[in-house]
Amino acid sequence: MLLPSWLVIGAIALLLSIVINRIPTDDLRWFFRLKRPSWLTFEFLIPFIWIFIFVCLVLSASLVWDSNINLFPKIMLMSSYAILQVSILAYTRVMCAVRSLMVGTAIGAFGFFIGLILAFFVAKVDSSALALLMPYLLWSPIGTYVTWAMIPLNRNDI
Repeated sequence: MLLPSWLVIGAIALLLSIVINRIPTDDLRWFFRLKRPSWLTFEFLIPFIWIFIFVCLVLSASLVWDSNINLFPKIMLMSSYAILQVSILAYTRVMCAVRSLMVGTAIGAFGFFIGLILAFFVAKVDSSALALLMPYLLWSPIGTYVTWAMIPLNRNDI
């Protein structure tokens, strides 16, 4: 019996998350000591927002995998989903490693554009899969803007 695509894709996504998100304590300490904008009252919700987004991305990728397109386009789209996830996970990992909010802002913007490109191609395959990309495409600019708004508050950590 074959495993359902959402389970396989979800396991791969979880494995990528575990491998990439191993952030050293000193780097996390740097991140948590940064000043945040006063209007960022919803910061406690951000982990839950990202969990929701990752579940949506897994379900979107599963719908694409289960669609009736040829194998090569499927592999290309799955690779694009993986690139998107790596860019999302690289945000915290790389920004904290180099201790630069400007780098974090650039990675956030890069991920958004990868998401837009992916959405363009997914739209041709499955409208439900496209709808499941929308939470990321709506949240990503907000998260990137939050990072950008932190730069003037943390001039020594840009």
